[in-house]
Amino acid sequence: MYCVEINGISLEIETAEGIFSPKSADSGTLAMLAETEILPADRVLDLGCGCGIVGIYCAKTVGEERVSMCDISPEAVEISRKNAERNGVGKIKIYQGDGLSALPDEKFTLILSNPPYHADFSVAKGFIEGGFRRLELGGRLVMVAKRREWYKNKLCAVFGGVKIAERGGYFVFTAQKRSAAPPKRPKPPTPGLSKKLRKKFEKNKQTL
Repeated sequence: MYCVEINGISLEIETAEGIFSPKSADSGTLAMLAETEILPADRVLDLGCGCGIVGIYCAKTVGEERVSMCDISPEAVEISRKNAERNGVGKIKIYQGDGLSALPDEKFTLILSNPPYHADFSVAKGFIEGGFRRLELGGRLVMVAKRREWYKNKLCAVFGGVKIAERGGYFVFTAQKRSAAPPKRPKPPTPGLSKKLRKKFEKNKQTL
């Protein structure tokens, strides 16, 4: 168990071995929350909630009825429930399952996630692509990681752009959903043709 104060909000968090950051609040998580503006009308998802610190903090800000949390680990979900009740926000909706597939069909204005960036990128990839689909138009996905380029490239490919802040050795990525579908990637140029011939070829295709 540890206590932490985030932006003037004091939380009491129970942890256990095998749950992410079992001895203290994770520095990356704190960096992410420091860089995130949470609006009173936000509907928030803590994606990969661990012990629940992000979702519980958000519930203290926007109200417990406007927050959902999920994690693949049954142990993490159980501890998150205990921590939510301990901190007076026991009505948070908490789901156990593999990422966004664990959730009912609802959308959010803010999704926050501290994905397992020491593993491969498959989890983060699913969170980004699934997160885009679950955001309202204008909604934001905020992620924190130690690596920059992969997250920057993936978020730009899906969202069309990303804001990056560096804090305490971590990168905090904020991407906003500005269209109903991800931007189309430009087609690669036709191999073996000069730039001038490629333009002529593309023009001829349009007139056929």
